Amino acid sequence: MSTTPQSPAAEEEESGRSRRTPAVPLGARSDRPGRRYRTAGRGADSRESAAARVRKRLSSTSASVIAIIIAALWTLPTAGLFLSSFRPERELTTTGWWTMFSDPQLTLANYRDVLFSSREGQLASYFVNSFAITVPSTVFVVVIAALAAYALAWVNFPGRDWLFLGVFALQIVPLQMSLVPLLRFFSQGVSVGGVQVLPAWDLPGAFAFTNVWVAHTIFGLPLGIFLLHNFVSQLPHSLFEAARVDGAGHGVLFRRVVLPLIVPALVSLAIFQFLWVWNDLLVALIFAGGDVNTAPLTVRLAELAGTRGNEWQRLTAGAFVSMVVPLIVFFTLQRYFVRGLLAGSVKG
Repeated sequence: MSTTPQSPAAEEEESGRSRRTPAVPLGARSDRPGRRYRTAGRGADSRESAAARVRKRLSSTSASVIAIIIAALWTLPTAGLFLSSFRPERELTTTGWWTMFSDPQLTLANYRDVLFSSREGQLASYFVNSFAITVPSTVFVVVIAALAAYALAWVNFPGRDWLFLGVFALQIVPLQMSLVPLLRFFSQGVSVGGVQVLPAWDLPGAFAFTNVWVAHTIFGLPLGIFLLHNFVSQLPHSLFEAARVDGAGHGVLFRRVVLPLIVPALVSLAIFQFLWVWNDLLVALIFAGGDVNTAPLTVRLAELAGTRGNEWQRLTAGAFVSMVVPLIVFFTLQRYFVRGLLAGSVKG
């Protein structure tokens, strides 16, 4: 088979075309000139992760400006409350807090009145009551919700999905609808056909907080179980399989495998529950009453405000005292809180 020889001009043109058009490397695409594509195996390693893209967007100039504006608007009322708590009554009721920079008149009398004065404030005992109510109510919810979330996620038993659906549905029920039945249960107990099955929960002394502990635990468990279940159910199945091969039961699995991995979620739930119980007024007023031995700080602040709210100087000092503990708790556990909220939401 013979071939027709090319002329020198044709050979020179073909050679120039080959120099102008580079060879397409292996694994690259030639349909989009000017862009290079690596092979599929190396592309997975060099692809920008979703977490890196989120960090890049949040660190942009526009995001920083928006964050600063939101922080300023959020902090300004708190700063005004703090400065007003040091102002005398006359100055506080006649001028705004921003005028103190031109004519500063500061006093600690407001804090002395609300913390130690038996006639005006007496917040010290209510402060202790708030701790006595909030800490156990938070611990009960975190412990029970963690156990229930593990059981609903990794323990197979009949009706598990229906039970989780019922827990989720309890979040829809308004808190106010359950106050009266729960209050009757505490005050009268449970009777069936005239037979007293459970006695009334009228506990004195150190157990006087039991009613409000149980109430806050009941109201906090549905949300706590739902949040922790979403976290626990996303744990790798291989961890549980490896532990079961070594002979671990549910107790060992929960204590040694699950708990260390869900610490951020537990802290997030604890912060939510702590802030909710600490700032609560309705549940505490109904189940703890207004007695100085059981009432929390919020009840006393409502009494300081009065029907007309004319005790501004003491109200500002008392309000800032009530804010100190939540601020300390949040800033101390902030890194766990953010980690728990973001865990499982960003992959890559």
